[in-house]
Amino acid sequence: MSRKSNHTGLKAVLILLILVLLAGSILMVKLSLDLAGAPVETKPSASVIELPTASEAETVPETEPTTVPTEPEPEKIIATATISSQGDLLMHSPVFNSCKQADGTYDFESIFRYTKDTLASVDYSVANLETTFGGPNHPHVNNKSFSCPDELAADAKEAGYDMLLTANNHSGDTTGEGLIRTLEVTRAAGLETLGSQMPGEKRYSIVEIYGIRIGMVAYTWSCKATDKDFSLNGLLPIADEGQMNYFTNANPQKLYTEAEQIMADMNAEGVDATMMFIHWGNEYEIRENRIQREIAQKLCDLGFDVIVGGHAHVVQPMALLESTVDPEHKTVCIYSLGNAVSNQRTGVSDLFPAGYTEDGVIFNVSFEKYSDGNVYLSSVEVIPTWVNMHTNNGSREYNILPLKEHEIGQWDADFGLQNNQHASAKKSYERTMGILNEGLQQVQDYLNQQATQRTAYYENLAKGILPAQTETTEPPATEADAA
Repeated sequence: MSRKSNHTGLKAVLILLILVLLAGSILMVKLSLDLAGAPVETKPSASVIELPTASEAETVPETEPTTVPTEPEPEKIIATATISSQGDLLMHSPVFNSCKQADGTYDFESIFRYTKDTLASVDYSVANLETTFGGPNHPHVNNKSFSCPDELAADAKEAGYDMLLTANNHSGDTTGEGLIRTLEVTRAAGLETLGSQMPGEKRYSIVEIYGIRIGMVAYTWSCKATDKDFSLNGLLPIADEGQMNYFTNANPQKLYTEAEQIMADMNAEGVDATMMFIHWGNEYEIRENRIQREIAQKLCDLGFDVIVGGHAHVVQPMALLESTVDPEHKTVCIYSLGNAVSNQRTGVSDLFPAGYTEDGVIFNVSFEKYSDGNVYLSSVEVIPTWVNMHTNNGSREYNILPLKEHEIGQWDADFGLQNNQHASAKKSYERTMGILNEGLQQVQDYLNQQATQRTAYYENLAKGILPAQTETTEPPATEADAA
C-alpha cells in the first residue's frame, strides 16, 4: 500500500513542474513578440551634421531685389561717309602722249600710280575731267579743242575714281556730239558723271554711302549764252537742250534759280547733305575774286553744305561762310582745287605763276550719321599734290604725288624722287598750305567745336536735360496793330 502512494506523489510533482515550465515558455514567447514590434532607438554618428532642409528651416520673408536705375545711352554715330575731290585732269597732248604704248593704245596708270592707295582709303572719289572724249571725228587741237583717248576713262576708274565732273569750260570743245559721247564713254567705264547729262535727265545726282544720302550738283562758267544756245569756251555755240549746267558772270541769276529748284528737288528725295562743284573765277589767280565770293555766299544762303571750286588751275583759299538767311547754317568752301595733272609747268608759259600750276589738292570731307537719323559734316582734310614730270627709262612720265607731311621722310623712297625733286615737292607743299592754312584752321576749329557741343547735347538729352530755350516776348502792340 505504502509503495503505491509514493509513486502517485512523484507524478504530481512532475506534472506541476511541467506546467510551470510550459507557462514560462509561453510568457517568454509573448515577451519576445512584444519586443520585436517596439521601435528601435538609434544614435546618429558623431561625424555627421544633419542640416535642416528648406521645408524644416524657418521661413524668411521674401524682399524685392534692389535695382539701380540706369541712364539711357546717348545717341551714337552709326555711319561715316568720306568724299574725296580732286582738281583738273587737264589732258594736254604732252600728257596723254606720254602714256602712248608701242601698239598705239594708251595706258594712264603712271599718272595715278601714287594716288591709288590714297583714293582707296575714302568712300567716294570725284575729279574734274578737263577734256572730252571726242572720238575719231574730233581730234585734239592744242590750246583750242581738247579731246583725249578713251582709255583715260577706264584707267581713271581703275585708279579709284567714282565720278568725273563733265561741266567745265572745255566740256564743249568737241561740239554737242563730243559732249554726249563723253558721257557715253565715261559711263561705259563704270564712272558716274555730274554737270552734264543726256537731254531730259536730272541735273543732279544723289550718292548714297552707308545710308547717308548726299546730293551733288555741278555747274560751270560759260563764255556766252542766249536763250537758245551756249558756248562754254568761245567756240561754236551748242544748242541748249538741258544737257549742260552752266551760267554766265553777267547772269548769275540763272544759276541761283536753277540751284534753288535743284535743292528743293533733292530735299524732296530725302538727302542728308549737299555739295556744289563749280567751275568759276579767273585762271592762274591764287586768290578768289569778288564774283566767286558773291556766288559762294548765295549758294550758302540756298543751303549747300560744301562748295568745291575749280578752273583757276592753281589752288585758291578755303573759307567758312555763314548764311544770311539762317545764321545757324554754315558752308565750307574751297575756291579752287588746282590741277590734278597737266603740262602747265614753270617755263612753259609766262602766264603761269612759278610752280603754282603744278600744285593741287585732294580735298576730303566726312559726314557722320547718328542713331537718331541726323547727319552732320564732321571733318575736313586736305592733302597737297604735286605733278612730278620726269624721264623714266627714256620716256616722259607725269606722276601725281600725294604730299602727306607726316610721310615727308618717305617721299624719296615712296615716289622714287631723285636729284632736286624732293626739294620741288617740298616747295609745292609749302605753297599749297600757305594758301589754305588760315581758312582750313578756321573750318577745323568750327567743326571741332560743333562736335564737342553735339556730344554734350546728346549726353544731356539722354539724361532728360533739354536744351535751354530762349524766352521770346512779343513787342508791345502799336496803334496800327490794334486797328
